[in-house]
Amino acid sequence: MTRPVLGLAHLTALELSPPALVTEAAHAGFASIGLRFVPATAGGPAYPTRVGTEAHRALKQVLAAEGVRVSDIEFIQLTPDIDVQAFAGVFEAAADLGAISVIVSGDDHDPARLAAHFAELCDLALPFGLRVDLEFMRWRAIGALPQALAIVRQAGKSNGAILVDALHLTRSGGKAGDLISIPDEWLRAAQICDAGADAPTTEAAIIAEARAGRLPPGGGSLPLGELLAALPADAFLSVEMPMPALETRARIATAFEATLRLLDRYARGTMRPGQRC
Repeated sequence: MTRPVLGLAHLTALELSPPALVTEAAHAGFASIGLRFVPATAGGPAYPTRVGTEAHRALKQVLAAEGVRVSDIEFIQLTPDIDVQAFAGVFEAAADLGAISVIVSGDDHDPARLAAHFAELCDLALPFGLRVDLEFMRWRAIGALPQALAIVRQAGKSNGAILVDALHLTRSGGKAGDLISIPDEWLRAAQICDAGADAPTTEAAIIAEARAGRLPPGGGSLPLGELLAALPADAFLSVEMPMPALETRARIATAFEATLRLLDRYARGTMRPGQRC
């Protein structure tokens, strides 16, 4: 089997600094990484960088030496009071590292204002050659695929798209078939993982599963074969598998090897809903 180009989401090993993540990802076989530049929660872990600093230059050197590229940066929350222009420096650093996209969440219950901020962010990202991917999560204002689709459609920007996370799609009641009618240009990337059959019911449990309770792809009950079939053939895949029970290096290696087995079974047509790899 030809090894696919796979990315490693930073949340899989958020305890690692960007240079360490690059080294460990390359050691496991990943071709690219995502980087957490902006915290996803107040006071949460993040690793900002700025063009012209010694740390930024060192990160570029590690990326070049290991042959790893940056696929995306995260995580911008589209809140009601967001100052979009304040992220110009973040986008400059992302572009300088060769990133393709920036991941954002919808955290505003006013759809018109949220769409306007999303559009403004897309406009800011465009000169840097960055796409803006809106990720839906069950506990946020934009918690399901139809809501994300409505925002991207209303914004109407050429570099606006949706990020599909296998866990969030399933846990929000979505199905892989829901993706088939969406234009390919709005589905450029997906994050895969697996999870148990029983969905958590409280917000605290939902968040805990997403941030620390995922399983290796093929090791649970999510319909990953159906998801792969519904995505555009050229959609970029990354693995987001926070699983602190595993030591960091073993976790990253498991994420890569489990995904290879999953994709091999899918390519050979031997995957069936509910089967494990």
